[in-house]
Amino acid sequence: MFRVSILCVFFIGNIIAQDSIAIKRILSFQEELNRDFASEETSPLPLKELEYFKMLDFFKIDVSFCVQAKFVRTSYETPFIMKTTTGREPLYVKYGEAHFILQDKSYVLNIYQNQGLKMQLEYEDYLFLPFTDLTNGESSYAGGRFIDLKIPDKETLLIDFNTAYNPYCSYNDRYSCPIPPEENHMDIKILAGVKKYKKSPENK
Repeated sequence: MFRVSILCVFFIGNIIAQDSIAIKRILSFQEELNRDFASEETSPLPLKELEYFKMLDFFKIDVSFCVQAKFVRTSYETPFIMKTTTGREPLYVKYGEAHFILQDKSYVLNIYQNQGLKMQLEYEDYLFLPFTDLTNGESSYAGGRFIDLKIPDKETLLIDFNTAYNPYCSYNDRYSCPIPPEENHMDIKILAGVKKYKKSPENK
């Protein structure tokens, strides 16, 4: 009985430690994103909006939206032009699939690789996960959100919806953004990540 109690304490302690690491990672993501938005050099905000910017609005951190997905590499996919909010025609390829369970539902999301970006050294391992969910148009941006990933070196992949962010075109019309493919729609509310942006009262 004593041994079982020790194991339970160890198990609970391990979960708490993992949650703590996840929270620190998410907070770091939020801080970096806020820094980018606050800087005139890196912010997608129009200058008039940047003048009043303080910080982005995030859903409350929820580690239940950190999921370990099974990664399935899909080789020999045909490159295709992903639809965008403008006439731009970026070339993508379906790189793989993420299989996971969230809120007792099974999901398979397609993960893409930008064929132009992969030629750049800093993006050679970059993968792109665009998705839509039932919060779109209400508490999150109507056009869906994105998650940045890297090519995994194993058969699992961490997908943290707390790091889901809005495309730049949701802040500024001068940007052209990919439109999440229909097959990446999730029929639940992803209450994590960046919320819908609200313009400052002065610029409405």
